[in-house]
Amino acid sequence: MFGPKFESRKTINKKIMKKVFAMFSLLLIFGTGAQAQTKIGGIAMPNVMKADGQYLKMNGGGIREKMWIDLYVGVLYLENKTSDADKIIKADEPMAIKMKIISGMVSNSKLEDAVRDGMEKSTGGDISKVEARMETLIKKGFAADVVDGDLFDLVYIPGKGTTLKKNNKDLVTVEGLDFKEALFGVWLCDDPADDNLKKKMLGK
Repeated sequence: MFGPKFESRKTINKKIMKKVFAMFSLLLIFGTGAQAQTKIGGIAMPNVMKADGQYLKMNGGGIREKMWIDLYVGVLYLENKTSDADKIIKADEPMAIKMKIISGMVSNSKLEDAVRDGMEKSTGGDISKVEARMETLIKKGFAADVVDGDLFDLVYIPGKGTTLKKNNKDLVTVEGLDFKEALFGVWLCDDPADDNLKKKMLGK
């Protein structure tokens, strides 16, 4: 008479153990507590971010500097880590760049100028194919004032495009792999916005 109850309890225990093992495996992969973040220039940035239901891992990150002033923390997230900049630029795979503003010297107009100048360089001066989409990104993404502490995400999803988020709010999505290549090239092309930041993003 005790057999069915015993078997039922045994089955439940197995299910519980499977869940515990699954949770433990996730903790080993993504870390917990302090391990879930990495400090870059004293600023804690997440080691993993979720993009359209997929988990992306920190490939590397550093500080964008200009005239000895720290402007923002920039972090590159990929599915699989690599130090091949050209491969990253051309890959039709989920990826993201997270930027944490750490200076009051950064304004929306300066970000606009930086994007225009950076994309001009990343396209080798032939920006015509992506210029209209670039202006859409700038108009919708940098309309509001930028303040110290703002968090920007550039998230590329194949078949969808590149979404610009500000403080976790979607502002605009721009279609096209070619646009993603030009935009991510701002940080990763042969003439990047900051050579040292590029190196750090590549995990070098």
